Amino acid sequence: MKKNNYPDIQYLFEPRSIAVIGASHIPGKIGYIVVENIIADGYTGKVYPINPKKGKIVGCTVYESVETVPGEVDVACLVVPAPLVFRAVESCARKKVKHLLIISSGFSEIGNTREENKIAEYARNHGMRVMGPNMFGMYSRAVQINATFGPKDIMPGGVAIITQSGALGLAMIGKTYVENIGLSTICSVGNKSDIDEADLLEYLVPHQDTKVILMYIEGVKNGEKLIAALKKATQLKPVIVVKSGRSKRGAQAAASHTGSLAGADNVFEAVMRQCGALRAETIKEAFDWCSFLSNNPVPSGDDVVIVTNGGGIGVMATDASEKFGVKLYDNAHKLREIFSPTTPDFGSLKNPIDITGQAQWQDYDQALGAALDCDDISAVIALYCGTAVFESDELPAMIERNYEKYKKKNKLITFSLFGGEPTERCVTQLTKKRIPVYNDVYDSVSPLGAIYSYLHYLQNVTDKVEDIDIDSDAINAIVNKARKDDRYFLLTQEAQEIMKISDVPIPRTIVASTLNEAVRSAEIIGYPVVMKVVSKDIIHKSDAGGVALDLLNEREVIDAYEAIIRRCKTNVPGASIEGVEVTEMVKAGTEIIAGAKIDPSFGPIVMVGLGGIYVEVMKDVAFRAHPLNRREVLSMIKEIRSYPLLLGVRGEKTKDVESLVDIILKLGSIIQKSKGISDIEINPVVVYEQGEGAKAVDVRILLSKDQ
Repeated sequence: MKKNNYPDIQYLFEPRSIAVIGASHIPGKIGYIVVENIIADGYTGKVYPINPKKGKIVGCTVYESVETVPGEVDVACLVVPAPLVFRAVESCARKKVKHLLIISSGFSEIGNTREENKIAEYARNHGMRVMGPNMFGMYSRAVQINATFGPKDIMPGGVAIITQSGALGLAMIGKTYVENIGLSTICSVGNKSDIDEADLLEYLVPHQDTKVILMYIEGVKNGEKLIAALKKATQLKPVIVVKSGRSKRGAQAAASHTGSLAGADNVFEAVMRQCGALRAETIKEAFDWCSFLSNNPVPSGDDVVIVTNGGGIGVMATDASEKFGVKLYDNAHKLREIFSPTTPDFGSLKNPIDITGQAQWQDYDQALGAALDCDDISAVIALYCGTAVFESDELPAMIERNYEKYKKKNKLITFSLFGGEPTERCVTQLTKKRIPVYNDVYDSVSPLGAIYSYLHYLQNVTDKVEDIDIDSDAINAIVNKARKDDRYFLLTQEAQEIMKISDVPIPRTIVASTLNEAVRSAEIIGYPVVMKVVSKDIIHKSDAGGVALDLLNEREVIDAYEAIIRRCKTNVPGASIEGVEVTEMVKAGTEIIAGAKIDPSFGPIVMVGLGGIYVEVMKDVAFRAHPLNRREVLSMIKEIRSYPLLLGVRGEKTKDVESLVDIILKLGSIIQKSKGISDIEINPVVVYEQGEGAKAVDVRILLSKDQ
């Protein structure tokens, strides 16, 4: 037994015995197909079909109940109707079954969450783990078991697939066979009532037969657990992720920019990149990457050369390289030295290397051989356009020969072939041999982009995170006071106090409850000043007319105070107005937005982006999961399109980016350690020249409604 008295997950993938509860005598029924597939795939463990009618199914003795089985049961596969599942689970508990595969549907996917939770809780309390319900079963190459109701033909290999969609997963089984992709396992997690992707990674990461892991995800329940599992996994082997639901249509409106900008998908995208997972846009792209990464080594360098017999297709490959982040080798002197012996005078010795339309298979051999012998070149993209002068019968042999040479030398090569029927036959023929040959240029570059993205992650990955010391007790006292007032956001002075506690620089501010106090406060702070309404009923101050900027003297302060009170009472009738805050007018700098929030899937996340009034319009933001380190924060800042503004433009000096990094790390620590806070947003953080720091000008803090 393992932690929490649960059985080792190895028993799920390598069961010594399996019971099929709900096994059917009728061919074509799911309960029959599962038993048939187990037997047909060559599983050598014990198989126990369970059906009150007894008899035999596919030559196996049928038992009345799982409790009457003579031996131990490692895995029970449940295919009974939903109303009968709990009773079957109780029977499995009495038999001390280790793992349950609940294929039965009719639970949370149709709103029956209560019954699903009841089953999962009962199973856990009795030392059993549950995969499902609403799943198609599981295949494991380790013991050659196909406990699914999918196709019988599963090609063994090095790719493990975890899928949340049962129907798509069943289709994947057939598609991997057609695409010649061998599997070490394929399983569906269904509704993830208990076992999820992170649990399955615990087995698959150290599993020697698994070279690449592919996950299809529709939703994430425990994101912090998944992050931890992915970070461990990607340091040892590539993990490819396909996630549906990229659109923002389903995103709920939020009361802060940080929440609304998180959207439906971009937090997921950022977290996957942070964990080193490779996100594919389509199933086809994911399969291409799986095939390539499971059959080729991770390169030591990242300089790539394109060899082509056509200029146009070479340009397309160049475009594709830029799209997928593939670095093209650009040492002009070295390129001439390497390829001039193999390239006609009217060809091109720039990258792409154009050996021209008159090239024969011998010319490809020479050019690809020259690239292979150059230590500076780590990979080649070889392009072929069908021509009348090329002996097409020689094409498959030339490609296979060069692929084997590159593989022996731990170098990468992909091929794109474009032409008529002979060319298409060549693609089909070589694909069956798991040679990376494609009939589209972009498809030939995409797997290289994936493997180089993974290489760069491995080169930079670190387990180190910054632990910022935050006085969470003092912060929680402020939060608790707001809760007692039935508020789910902090007043300006409360938010500013939290910034002071956390050593986040803010402008000098005094809250004035009367006009005379506002005038005296402005004199104490010194002109120019800014004035903002203080009201628990007004979150978006600018929208209510509650902000006045650049006030230069007493007369302007008086006018602004009266205007703010008047506009706010008009725009937000009934609002309780405590007064105004008078704040120093900070000098100009680069305006950035920085934030942190509790994401419903991934927990604490931080955000940075272009700040000011155009935040929602530009949506120039980047996200990361917290905790993290300074280098990861800097990487996040560099992702935003407006990052060059921090480097200085049109003669401006470089800005104090390290101060911005400090602020983001502190926001992450606040939201991680102070559990009552759901959102923090500073817009803008004004970043000054290097050495002059940054200031948090406008701070907004929201509280979670869940205490």
